[in-house]
Amino acid sequence: MTSPIGDLRLVARTVGEQPALTAVEFAPFPAADGRPRGERADDDPLLRRCVEQLEAYFARELTVFDLPLAPAGSAFQQQVWGALQGIGYGETASYGEVAQRIGRTAAASRAVGLANGSNPIPVIIPCHRVIGANGSLTGYAGGLERKQVLLDLERPALF
Repeated sequence: MTSPIGDLRLVARTVGEQPALTAVEFAPFPAADGRPRGERADDDPLLRRCVEQLEAYFARELTVFDLPLAPAGSAFQQQVWGALQGIGYGETASYGEVAQRIGRTAAASRAVGLANGSNPIPVIIPCHRVIGANGSLTGYAGGLERKQVLLDLERPALF
C-alpha cells in the first residue's frame, strides 16, 4: 500500500486456524531475506482490513488498531511489543519506561531498544512512540524521517 511514509508491504499468515498480520515492511522491500511469502493477495479480507485501518490512521481518523497480530519473536520481545501497544496514540515513552512496564529496571533499556528495533509490525505495534530518555528520537528501523512523520501525525493539530 502507498502511505505518507512510503510504500508498505503487509504480510499475513494463518496462525492456528485464524489469519493474523505478521509483518509491516517498509520500502525498499528485501527481495529474498529467507522468510517465506506467498503470492500477492490484494483481495485477502485481513489485508484489506489492515489497509483500511492504516489509511484511517494516516488520515487521523483512527487511533487504535483492531487487527489480529502474530509477530514472531522471543518471549522477551513479545513482552516488549505488548508494552508498546500500551503506549497511547500521541504519547511517547522512553526505553527505560518501557523496561519498567515489563517489570525490569532501567538497566534493561538497551535490551528493550533491541527488541523495539526488531518489531516486525511497525506502526500498528507503535515502536515509533519510544524515544530517548532526554526526548531525542534515537533509532528507528524505518529511519528517523519516518519516525518523525509518525510522531508529527499523532500530535494534536494546533488551531
